Parts: sequence; C-alpha cells; structure tokens
Amino acid sequence: MMHIPVMLDEVLEILNPTPGGIYVDATVGLGGHAMAILRRISPEGKLIGIDRDEKALKLASEVLKGENVKLLKANFRQIKELLESLGVMEIDGVLFDLGVSSLQIEDEERGFSFLKDGPLDMRMGDDTELRAVDLVNELSLEELVRIFKLYGEEKNAYIIAKAIVNRRKKQRIERTLDLVRILREVLPKPLQRRMGKHPARRVFQALRIAVNDELESLKDGLRGAFALLKIGGVICVISYHSLEDRIVKSYFRELSEKGLAELCVKGALRPKEEEIASNPRSRSAKLRAVRRLI
Repeated sequence: MMHIPVMLDEVLEILNPTPGGIYVDATVGLGGHAMAILRRISPEGKLIGIDRDEKALKLASEVLKGENVKLLKANFRQIKELLESLGVMEIDGVLFDLGVSSLQIEDEERGFSFLKDGPLDMRMGDDTELRAVDLVNELSLEELVRIFKLYGEEKNAYIIAKAIVNRRKKQRIERTLDLVRILREVLPKPLQRRMGKHPARRVFQALRIAVNDELESLKDGLRGAFALLKIGGVICVISYHSLEDRIVKSYFRELSEKGLAELCVKGALRPKEEEIASNPRSRSAKLRAVRRLI
C-alpha cells in the first residue's frame, strides 16, 4: 500500500541521523521514516523499530532489512526496558509518530474508521483485550461522559452518552456504523453542520485513546526514551491532536526549564502547504523536538 511519511524532511533535519549511530523509530508503522533514517546511518549504525501492530511490523520487515535492523512487537511505553534487554544503554535519537496509521484506518475490521462498517474494536495491537465495544456497552453513563470529554474534548458528551446507554438497553452496539447512526440521530442537524468535521470524529478518538491507554503510554515512552538518550541526542515527536501535543509540549518544557535539554525548534513545526496538498492526513500534524544537554 502507498505510505507517505509525514514531515520527513523536517524529521531528518532535526534528528540528523549520522553513520554509526543508534536510532529508534518507536512507531515504525510501514517503515517510511525508518527507511530514510536507515539510509543515513548504514552500514555501521543500528535501527530499532517498535510497533504494537503485528501486521504493520510484517510489512515493515519487507523493506527494513539487514543485520543492523531490529524490529520489536511491543508498546513503546516499554522502550527503556526493551532496549536494555537488547544491551542498548544509549541511543542517539528517537522518533515518535503518534496516532492511528493509514493501515489501521483503512482496514474496516480494525474498527478505527467512522466511515466504514466494521466491529467496534480499535485495538492497536493484541497486547490488550479491551475493545471499544466493551466500553460502549459496559461503561456507566458517567464513565462514558468522562471519556468523551477527557479524551475527545466532546462538548456534547452527555447527550451522546445518554443516547448510547438508551440504545444498548434495546440492543447491544456492535458495529462502527451503528454507533455513527446513534450520533447522527441524537445530534440536531444544524449542530452537526456547525461541527464542521464528521460528528463521530471526537467520540471515535476518545474510545481509541481509552482502549489503547495512549496518553499514559506516551508519558511513559517519553520518559523512557529520554533516560537512554545520549548527550546531544534528539527526541522528535509528531502528534496529531491537542491532547498528545499538550503532553509533549509540557514534558519538553519541563526538561528545558530544568536545564536537561534544549528545544530544537521554537514552538511546533507544521507541514508545508505542498505536503498537505499531496497528503491531506498530514494537515493536523505538529512536530516538536528536544536535544539532551546533560
């Protein structure tokens, strides 16, 4: 399948992969960023790719080949333990490209898309048994409201949660488009038009984050990566929504204020207009980076 790595030129410029270095792609996906890094560091360097998604890793392994490549099926929140188990105690750089991948969105059986009919699953890997269908059908009204507000920043959280609870009393909610229909029925048409984007977008985001514990995983992953980072090493993070970006911004600011690291860019970099035109999914991307000082 076609894969376009987001903000590739900017990542390479800031990460500056050098021959002989050890670099980690903590969200290797289909290997777009990783392949570009590998070209820069070969033959002496080492690339370690991490992903929770077995299918993505299999596809990545078809393009990322060689003795200096190691691919790991795991959650990046365990990055420190994973690398130390390989005998890697220091790294030169790490990239986190967050969010759901094109591979996952386009596979209706994964349940990530609100545009395709599929089971309400939303697991990024088989390292968790919790699925979106479990949350939708088993959480209390109060818990659903909390998730939609906290992880989706959904202003209509109560109305939506109440409609879900009422519907599941009659019939279990199993499919993505069943959930979309509930939202479309309960939200007034003028409100849906004012929302601009798809009315289910924030609810699906909230469920996905909750299923995969994405925000806590990000916090753990950033801390683990920095613990192994060499002096002069760089962490790059591409995020796609405000919840992720706030965590990254806050952690990088904390490192900077403590004198442990310096910000590589002022604020966040955004994709160029020509990139957005050729890859619309990059539109919401923000890139932040820090370099370790001590």
